[in-house]
Amino acid sequence: MIPIIGYADELGARPGEVLGFKVSSTAAEPYEVQLVRIICADPNPDGPGIRHEEVAASCNGRYPSRFQSFVPGSHAEAPLPAGTRLERLTLEATVMPGLVDRDRQTIIAIGDPATGFSLDLSVDRAGPALSVATAGGDGGLTLGMPLRPMRWYRIAGFVDFVSGRAELVAECLGRDTGGGGAAGAVPGGAVPCLSDGARARIAAGNVGGPPARHFNGRIEAPSLTLGGEGAGAVGAERVGECLAAWDFSRGIDTDRIRDTGPHGLHGRLVNMPTRGVRGSRWTGREMAWPHAPEDYAAIHFHEDDCHDCGWADDFTFAIPEDFRSGVYAMRLRCAGAEDFIPFFVAAPKGRPRSDLCVVIPTFTYVMYGNNGRYDYGPAIEKRMADWGAYPYNPDRYRQFGQSSYNLHPDGTGISLCSWRRPLLNLRSGYLTLLAPNCGSGLRHYQADSHLWAWLEAKGLDFDVVTDHQLHADGAAALRPYRAVLTCTHPEYHTEGSLDAFQGYVESGGRLCYLGGNGFYWRIAVSDTIPGIAEVRRAEGGIRTWAAEPGEYYQALDGGYGGLWRRNGRPPQALAGVGFSAQGTFLGSYYRRLAESYRPDLSWIFDGIDGDILGDAGLSGSGAAGYELDRLDPHLGSPDNAVVLARSEAHAPTYVVAPEEILTHVSTTTGEPPDRLIHADMVYFDTPSGGAVFSVGSITFCGSLPVDDFGNPVSRLLENVVTGFLAGKGGEPPRS
Repeated sequence: MIPIIGYADELGARPGEVLGFKVSSTAAEPYEVQLVRIICADPNPDGPGIRHEEVAASCNGRYPSRFQSFVPGSHAEAPLPAGTRLERLTLEATVMPGLVDRDRQTIIAIGDPATGFSLDLSVDRAGPALSVATAGGDGGLTLGMPLRPMRWYRIAGFVDFVSGRAELVAECLGRDTGGGGAAGAVPGGAVPCLSDGARARIAAGNVGGPPARHFNGRIEAPSLTLGGEGAGAVGAERVGECLAAWDFSRGIDTDRIRDTGPHGLHGRLVNMPTRGVRGSRWTGREMAWPHAPEDYAAIHFHEDDCHDCGWADDFTFAIPEDFRSGVYAMRLRCAGAEDFIPFFVAAPKGRPRSDLCVVIPTFTYVMYGNNGRYDYGPAIEKRMADWGAYPYNPDRYRQFGQSSYNLHPDGTGISLCSWRRPLLNLRSGYLTLLAPNCGSGLRHYQADSHLWAWLEAKGLDFDVVTDHQLHADGAAALRPYRAVLTCTHPEYHTEGSLDAFQGYVESGGRLCYLGGNGFYWRIAVSDTIPGIAEVRRAEGGIRTWAAEPGEYYQALDGGYGGLWRRNGRPPQALAGVGFSAQGTFLGSYYRRLAESYRPDLSWIFDGIDGDILGDAGLSGSGAAGYELDRLDPHLGSPDNAVVLARSEAHAPTYVVAPEEILTHVSTTTGEPPDRLIHADMVYFDTPSGGAVFSVGSITFCGSLPVDDFGNPVSRLLENVVTGFLAGKGGEPPRS
């Protein structure tokens, strides 16, 4: 168990806004809070080291420790009408189990102080099982029909609480055939009557207490019927009174479930399972759930889903009106343990404090949040100890869910990721990978701090703005700035955040894209379900899992998911370069090309001798590495884009991105695959009077700190940034 851990309700805020901080501490004594500004988050002793600056704040101080629990796993809950007598009750649902090796998984349960009734799947009971608990005792019924994973079944259970008679039936659907039924006795004689607080819980049991026995798989059309004479045939029209019939095809873009029965027993989803997935009636006639929601009338539940931990605030921070924009964390210390809760403070809307803005890729941080990696083990743990790095890793501590690069226990990809939970890899000192002889092994937040530390070293004051704020505020959030910088990996974007970047450039802004594999995946967020983002890995792209056919449309907004390139907005159209190749964490260098010596571009290379740039670095040991972007006119790179430098001599571990490959020997450009493995550093002016500078490599910023920030890569970026701030670059606006 992590001794002290916490999170903020939002990753970013502005002066005048209030952030709530939620903390769980296992200690008996109080913990200490100190606000710090993050200057560098790299624990590598060969680099700048971890650098924090303590900041005076009203929230600094000591707070009592308390443990706040969280139970992962998704389910649905709905009320049941008090006073309802349960002489006879039939429960029915259509299910597709994702796992059949769990001891017990609850499909639906009814909970009441006097009654418990659940329909389950269980290994030790050989398939579907019916469990009943009343004042007269406990009982159950088992159907000896083992179920296969990823197949559809309809299951119905019936209990006569007067006579104690019970029935259980199941039937295979679709191309599968077969079924079975069983009858037996359960305690009878006492007719339960639902009391106040009676509830139905779908996909988990232990109603009235912490959810348990989570179901892994899809559930469709769960229903409760009063009366009748038995379970009968599954799917048959029920004789009796409908108590509840939940239609999951309604409200797919919400966290609510709709009851079409006479009582309107609508419910809510907990820990946000996956919606917009194929149901038992899907045939492929429609591939988009908004066009045929009845084909997508299922919800996919998982035992490790994690949306909102729901912890209470331990303290709040009202950001003062004169507060400096930047990267911050609440440092927590207690009984020798330490944690850092990250957050970012933007300038007031429309009132920048600086001419320069750094966009913090919070959408990417969320989608990689708690990324468990295959290569975590003793070697990296030793380095963590030797360097005094952050000691906790999501591969060892999975109670707060994992990332969109990981799989659920049933093998399906994680498509929904939340920021209302502790994100272990958003901590100073966190190491992503070992990367022997290749620098610090940092990604994302910690790698981005190389840029923040460089700005500090060069005395370049800057504001920050988050992806979340770009999504909400559009290009207006960037328009006041003379220059805007990205961080190392701005991979994930909503339509709103991408529009903000595009609008800034088209209105004459000056953009420095300082990463690789940027503007790649389309994601969705929701105003009605705050705190969560969604990706559908559709069609192509480098990916750790693939969305199923017919499930390419996002549940949160109904938009088509996948690559922005597949949505008609390739990164080249914005930044001049787009993703082309990926390899191991072993970087290389750039070589200047002839056009970089044009007189009109001399200001970019002022003070730089030689043609080699970035042959050392804290990320991958070189400025061009890991994921590489290149220019491609067919995908929208402007005609006036100049390739200033191109990387070379990449390791044989590098491969071309799958979306570039047509066959085993041909590519989309017609060039041999090895010709597409390089990063292009490009510059171009825009028709509106602005300019774009792009480096096309994730590891570029890792070269900035080399030789105490006194190296050619550092000088190059300083020339570009100070030049942009001074108005260099950009052609006169066209009339």
